Amino acid sequence: MANRHLSRSIVLQSLYEWDFNNFRSTKSMDGLYEVKNIEESPKLKKIVSHNIDKFGPGIEDASFVWGIIQGIVGRLKKIDTILEKGAPEWPIEQIAFIDRNVLRIGIYELLFVDREEVPPKVAINESIELAKTFGGESSGKFINGVLGTIYREIGEPMKDDSTEKAQERREKESVEKGETNQTENKSSDKKEEAKKEDKNGATEENKNINI
Repeated sequence: MANRHLSRSIVLQSLYEWDFNNFRSTKSMDGLYEVKNIEESPKLKKIVSHNIDKFGPGIEDASFVWGIIQGIVGRLKKIDTILEKGAPEWPIEQIAFIDRNVLRIGIYELLFVDREEVPPKVAINESIELAKTFGGESSGKFINGVLGTIYREIGEPMKDDSTEKAQERREKESVEKGETNQTENKSSDKKEEAKKEDKNGATEENKNINI
């Protein structure tokens, strides 16, 4: 777990640098939103590689770092839209660089990662710890409030579970349910046909008797 906490710290440092450098030069998020894959941003790739070498030379699984980075970069616009809903009084440009990138990590792990791998409580607590370590005095409380709101409104109800794997499971269950219903309907149709045949047969017998 300590190794993963270090990995998340490296992710935060990398996203912070990428975000800060972009915003300083463009005063806009558009440059970040245009990147859909880390391979499209040599600058970000260089930042991440440098931070892994500098802060995590003994890190066991660097793929965990790259996985979170890619997961966030590929969904950044969607994540920021969720962030804005969770903190409606705070325009994203006005949220401190550290805080908004901690929130991006938290939202990604809370809503887009399999819950068996990262339970919601772990996602929130890890983000709070990052905020307390690297953010301002009130960062931990702010992160806790925003992620708590997002979890209650989006993450908690299973019908609103936004994890992609959960979505795939629901779609699979829906298909299987549809197939079951089709089987049941076919069975029901056969029973109805059998009833009609029995009824018709009985009618024919009655006709024969009357004759």
